[in-house]
Amino acid sequence: MRHQRNTHRPEPPARNRAESRRRWWTAGLAGMTGLTLTTTIGAAASPATGAVTHAHAHAHAHAMINELARPTAGDRHGRDKSPDNRKAEKPKGTAVPCDADALIAAISLANARGGATLNLATDCTYLLTADLDGAGLPAITTPITLNGGKHTTIERAAAADQFRILTVATGGDLTLTKLKITGGHTLLDGGGGILVNAGGALTTTHSTITRNISGGGTSGGGIANLGTTRVRHSTVSHNTATDVGGGIASLGWLESTDSTLDKNTGIIGGGLFALNATVSGGSISRNQAIRSGGFSVFLGTSQVVGTRISRNTADAIGGVGVEGGGQLTLRHVSVTDNTAQNVGGVFVQGGMGVDSDAVIEDSTIKGNSTTALGGGLLNEGQTVLRRTQVLGNQADQGGGVFNSVLGRLTLFTTKVVGNIAVTEGGGILNLPGGTVNLNTATGTVVVKNRPENCVNVPGCSG
Repeated sequence: MRHQRNTHRPEPPARNRAESRRRWWTAGLAGMTGLTLTTTIGAAASPATGAVTHAHAHAHAHAMINELARPTAGDRHGRDKSPDNRKAEKPKGTAVPCDADALIAAISLANARGGATLNLATDCTYLLTADLDGAGLPAITTPITLNGGKHTTIERAAAADQFRILTVATGGDLTLTKLKITGGHTLLDGGGGILVNAGGALTTTHSTITRNISGGGTSGGGIANLGTTRVRHSTVSHNTATDVGGGIASLGWLESTDSTLDKNTGIIGGGLFALNATVSGGSISRNQAIRSGGFSVFLGTSQVVGTRISRNTADAIGGVGVEGGGQLTLRHVSVTDNTAQNVGGVFVQGGMGVDSDAVIEDSTIKGNSTTALGGGLLNEGQTVLRRTQVLGNQADQGGGVFNSVLGRLTLFTTKVVGNIAVTEGGGILNLPGGTVNLNTATGTVVVKNRPENCVNVPGCSG
């Protein structure tokens, strides 16, 4: 594979950073669960959003890009009249040779001209060595598409200063296709791989965001999103954040389609932390965090459809945490084999005057475990289960479900089977004051749990 680096360090443009800082919210378990972990979440302001120019990018790179953008030899309209090529389709966009300075020059030119499609070289690593106002490439300020191919990578050189790979500024619209983004390491503003500012947009298709770091207490190891981000048929893996969102941290709007958010590490939301997200297909698996190993839903409204949430680990909440008044819908989702010291599978927060809500339909909560409360589900807020199976989960109390004194839980056509508690509440443990409606007329069954099926649940035999 070819590796090309930019050896001349351009002078960074003058900074015009906004002084105001956006504040990530504070999340904490509340109520009668005994879970007291609280983490303050930090955030940072957006970088400057004006067009970025680079006076010291090589002149030969500009000339190369301009030459490649010209029409080929032929008639006065640039049409090739040779018999062999008359019917051949030319690729749309401008080819960028395997040279990091050429890529910098091409993006700067695209910003100046109001956008472009840039076709990067295959079997090439664009190795970035210079910090251009916090990123290795110029900030994206216009609609720009970067098309890669087989083994096309954009990477920060290991010996270079710490910077992320890409910043999308307000008004920027970046599309990545068949690209690998790796090696980013930022201590400012979040987004170890990519930062999307408010008013900016990012779409990744068949791309990989991997082994990026958001350090210094910042969020979004792979991607930090304050604008609009779409992750399609892509992989976000092995990223690390020293705050929320090991894979992705999103305060804006996020859509993830048939994508893999696996093996990331963060403080809250090892795989994903989001206010408003739509996740369909794919997986959120084998992530790690102090809290909410897989997916942390906070404040906003999110839905997950047809996704596997599995084998995530955390100190508190192995699989999914719905907190801060957040709302979550799970449909055709498997929450399986997640582990934590407190709450194995799903946690729905309540108390402090702010209840969170969850609707779980046509889903499976199976094989999750904790040494404390709620192997499959711990509910403090309001939760509805429809046509869902809670199977083979384990906890000290509430092997299948632990419903707190604040919790309101309703089950329709749901099976709670084969769960185990060490102390009590093999199937469902409901604390006095909490409400559990089994709706057995719809086909809800609670059977074969140990040491008993239910504690303090009307209509359920022990």
